[in-house]
Amino acid sequence: MDAGMEMLIRVLKEFWLTVGQMSPYLLFGFIVAGLISVFISANTVRKHLGGKKLWPITKASLLGIPLPLCSCGVLPVTTSLYKQGASKGASISFLLSTPQTGVDSLALTYSLLGPAFTIIRPITTFLTGIIGGLLVETFDPSTREIEPNSEFLTNSDKTGKKLQAALRYAVITLPKDVGKPMLIGVGIAAILSAIIPADFFADKLGRGLLPMVAMMFIGIPVYVCSSASVPIAAAMMIKGLSPGAALVFLMTGPATNAASFATIYGAFGKKTALIYFFTVAICSLIFGAIVDFLAFDMGIKMLSNHMWMMPKIINDICAVTLILLLINGIIAKHKHKSK
Repeated sequence: MDAGMEMLIRVLKEFWLTVGQMSPYLLFGFIVAGLISVFISANTVRKHLGGKKLWPITKASLLGIPLPLCSCGVLPVTTSLYKQGASKGASISFLLSTPQTGVDSLALTYSLLGPAFTIIRPITTFLTGIIGGLLVETFDPSTREIEPNSEFLTNSDKTGKKLQAALRYAVITLPKDVGKPMLIGVGIAAILSAIIPADFFADKLGRGLLPMVAMMFIGIPVYVCSSASVPIAAAMMIKGLSPGAALVFLMTGPATNAASFATIYGAFGKKTALIYFFTVAICSLIFGAIVDFLAFDMGIKMLSNHMWMMPKIINDICAVTLILLLINGIIAKHKHKSK
């Protein structure tokens, strides 16, 4: 067997191993995301984001954490919320917190990175949202009067129909949104695991500010959703990347890209767009440094390789199910674009 074929087999093995580990948790996350999308209405969110100062900003950041929206998908939602009554600070807070996490990505984080990162990610996301929202309200507040929108859309659908809608979102809509970046992310993780030597990042970048800055410059311009960023971060940590640098990638990758920056610039103005950008960059470095301190100075284990795992047969069944859902989502999205 030649070297090329051996490498291909190694990549495929790593790909299947990663999908098997993540699929039960990600499928569970899809289901929870579907329930959230149906039983928490946009009007409920909008009602709590009007008004200025800290409380609406805090609620906006908190509400954004579980929602399964990527950095591109959250943009029209945020713009709509802003136009219909949310303050600029609350809108940016929501825009910062939503793409960094979601119930699906947190479930995936637990499966591949362990409980420490599962706790750290929503905390850093929540604080980043508050910081960004307060900075916007301080340096570029809304010039219009904001009146909280207290209207609720009545929904007379029966619970059965809502559950059907939730299931449709979980198995069709969400895979359509994340299918392509998810498979690309797992593929990148498999390639990194197969070709990069052990401790590569530790030997080349070491610890401290350098690897965090490197991950920041990698994460800011690219588009990678919060779930797709997890297997990539896990693969790099296994190869020696520091936990703090991995967190920087997990924050900047989902929250920033060229398209989102341009959209924020157009919808909220230059000053708010720059505040958004620098909030993500600076907060990622600060929280990355804190995580490295916890890992190296306090001895807290960040990457868990000894978690309880599902039986292999369950992992395999879930892996096949997940791949079929993602492929179906990619096909459905392609058909929709071609119409």
